[in-house]
Amino acid sequence: MPLRFIIDETLNNAPNVPTESVADKVADAVGVPAAPASGAPSEAAETLAHTAELFVELGIVIIALAFLARLASRIGLTPIPLYLVAGLFLGVGGLVKLPVSEGFLETGAEIGVILLLFMLGLEYTGEELSNGLKRGARGGLLDVVLNLGPGFALGLLLGWSFVGALLLGGVTYISSSSIIAKVLGDLNRIGNRETPPVLTLLVLEDLAMAIYLPLVAVLLLGQGFARGSISIGIALITVTVVLGLALKFGDRLSKFVSHASDEVVLLSVFGLILVVAGVSQMLQVSAGVGAFLVGLALSGSVAEKARELLSPLRDLFAATFFLFVGLQIDPSTLPPALPIAIGLAIVTAITKILTGWKVAKWEGIGQRGCLRAGLTLVSRGEFSIIIAGLGASAEPQLAPIAAAYVLILAILGPVLTRLSEPISDALNKRDEAKQAKSSA
Repeated sequence: MPLRFIIDETLNNAPNVPTESVADKVADAVGVPAAPASGAPSEAAETLAHTAELFVELGIVIIALAFLARLASRIGLTPIPLYLVAGLFLGVGGLVKLPVSEGFLETGAEIGVILLLFMLGLEYTGEELSNGLKRGARGGLLDVVLNLGPGFALGLLLGWSFVGALLLGGVTYISSSSIIAKVLGDLNRIGNRETPPVLTLLVLEDLAMAIYLPLVAVLLLGQGFARGSISIGIALITVTVVLGLALKFGDRLSKFVSHASDEVVLLSVFGLILVVAGVSQMLQVSAGVGAFLVGLALSGSVAEKARELLSPLRDLFAATFFLFVGLQIDPSTLPPALPIAIGLAIVTAITKILTGWKVAKWEGIGQRGCLRAGLTLVSRGEFSIIIAGLGASAEPQLAPIAAAYVLILAILGPVLTRLSEPISDALNKRDEAKQAKSSA
């Protein structure tokens, strides 16, 4: 609080003191600037009021998220769909605004993404990922054809430009690694046999974004091929170098981070995640990929300790991320776009299921695992929203269609993943009934 203001307030409460003259003399002697005019709030008072509003608003939001998490736990579902719907009610065009805390929530959402992918990286070694990427090229190509194709084709059928159609193809292509990481953790499926092929596809998709996003940016700005090639080359070199460092120096990094104090480990790991994610983003690679590679590099007791210490932070900021995705969607834009979005969601949900099923089958996984892999990949999320935002000016219809599409699959994906076992049981019973009928 300004010293001049304190002097005036103190002397105003003292009896029989010529406050104005004494305050002026004291303040002038110590070089304090003039106090605000009577009735005008000081800068410090405004700051305190803003901070108080931020705390209250954030507290109410987090309590509401806790209530939704309780509700989801009671009905046996992941809370992600409930967080997204809550964001619709609180965001652009919603019933209630969050004027004070939205900036904080945006930063928290970014942290949520990188923590989700860091924790996913902890579950695997560099060697496992390297082998998976070598084997996963065929699945990655199938993923592009089956899932980028429908969006691109629909864009052309709607009369959009080549760039607009390519943007819609990107929206339909990439699954939400953040949502999938959260769902797999909630359902305790990280150790399932079908999870490594799913993870390989997610990493390939995120790496494909290192090519796709610079290419789209170049096309939108009308820049030359050489400029785009440089951006793509930088992104690919960055990913290759970071992955190589993670494989070669992971043990040394683990020793460097290791310490008897939980506080030291927490601060070291969290700081490292933020630095690598930030550098990756600056080099036109997904921040999530950078965080994932940090998790990949850590091993042994350090990885276990990091998982234990960062899990609560991940849960807090992941909830913030899913809420923020909902905040960015204007509910008023959804109804006109729903027919197209629903049709596209149905088609690309089927193509994602086929992709996951086929890739898991190539790995020798049984029918139940293949179905779980396919249903797990249905969710779309953060990258689809980013891609739609990039092309909003180039194609006005893209943003509302993408928003409705993402909302549908961000809700449907976790639900389908949760119901994969009952769906598998129903399919088995149907097949058994058919066999019994044919043999009768």
